Amino acid sequence: MKTLKITSVFVMLGWLMPASIMASSGASAIDKGDTAWMLISTALVMLMTPGLAIFYAGMARRKNALGTIMHSFFLLCLISIQWVMVGYSLAFGPDISGIIGGLDWIGLKGVGLEPYHYAPTIPHQAFMIFQGMFAVITPALITGAFAERVKFSTFVVFSLLWTFLVYDPLAHWVWGGGWMSKMGVMDFAGGIVVHVSCGAAALVAALVFGKRKGYLKELMPPHNIPLTVAGAGLLWFGWFGFNAGSALTSGALATSTFVATNTAAASAVLIWVFLEWYQRGKPTVLGAISGSIAGLGAITPASGFVGPMSALIIGLVAGFLCYYAVIVLKPKLGYDDSLDVFGIHGIAGTWGSLATGLFASIAVNPSGANGLFFGNAKQFFIQLAGVASTWIFVAIATYIILKALDATMGLRISESDEMEGLDLSVHGENGYAM
Repeated sequence: MKTLKITSVFVMLGWLMPASIMASSGASAIDKGDTAWMLISTALVMLMTPGLAIFYAGMARRKNALGTIMHSFFLLCLISIQWVMVGYSLAFGPDISGIIGGLDWIGLKGVGLEPYHYAPTIPHQAFMIFQGMFAVITPALITGAFAERVKFSTFVVFSLLWTFLVYDPLAHWVWGGGWMSKMGVMDFAGGIVVHVSCGAAALVAALVFGKRKGYLKELMPPHNIPLTVAGAGLLWFGWFGFNAGSALTSGALATSTFVATNTAAASAVLIWVFLEWYQRGKPTVLGAISGSIAGLGAITPASGFVGPMSALIIGLVAGFLCYYAVIVLKPKLGYDDSLDVFGIHGIAGTWGSLATGLFASIAVNPSGANGLFFGNAKQFFIQLAGVASTWIFVAIATYIILKALDATMGLRISESDEMEGLDLSVHGENGYAM
């Protein structure tokens, strides 16, 4: 019995022991340049979530500015803990039948400072925390769909359930050795895992939540476009870590990904602004920054597989498609996706994931595959299957989660609280006290 107790103590100490003590001789394979780049990229992706907070806040009405910011900032903390405790293990742990990762790494047990096969030149924990920032921003993006009307308690439970039941399995399917990965689906930095998933969830959420009070009956313009521009700038800046960081090295692939990312974003801005200028008579700042996010979202899955000219085309098409989704399709269908998550992220992510099957070239990334335009039609249909499966899975799972929460907790704040605004009614604060 005494021996058993001593053994148990050592097991616990092993789980709690600092990773630097547990690191094996494999640490000698660590490349300092790659590690530095990945830590910087992780910080860039982390900055995207506060950037998203102010991007969304500027587009919300004045009375909901702080409530909108709170969603993203709170998730930065909530999902960071979820990821460390169990999320990373579910997403990237040892594969179970192509469906989910095992619980071998719960609480980061065994995730130390030695390299691992996901990224053989950086510490395992560096890869883990980089991926954690993707897990953080994905549910934060969804909040734009139900902004200005969600109960905070319901938002917290929904985000946690959605991350457990949707994001973690999907990340495993695509990146963690799951069935999509084995099928050959290519998603360099999150077109399917982040943008298609959040776009599908946003559309379902907008339909289940219903419209804001007064929607389509009164004007609901952004209250602070300069704030939104600042947020867009932080997102664009952080996206270089998002995409180029996904190379997991600091060399040539990261460079080509960086160039593709900027090229697609710039071309999407141009097409959005010119379309708006032609159709509505005036080019707007809000249109320009919306175009930038469309281009960035579309290039995300393809960024490490395509050259600059392909990236330019992907950005142009993304700007065109997302413009019509937001300006034409949304008013025609009448759904209230408050901050256009579906119209931008969902449409851009879908197009970009399919475009990967068109424009991918092994001349850019030998570890990928050629797309349709480089002689491999099969890859396009693999991408199509991955996108369609993601839409179906995410839509059904999100609907079930929301309906269950509606039946138990309720989704929306009261009508009087909604009229007063989230800042005062939910958080007891005023973003513009002066």
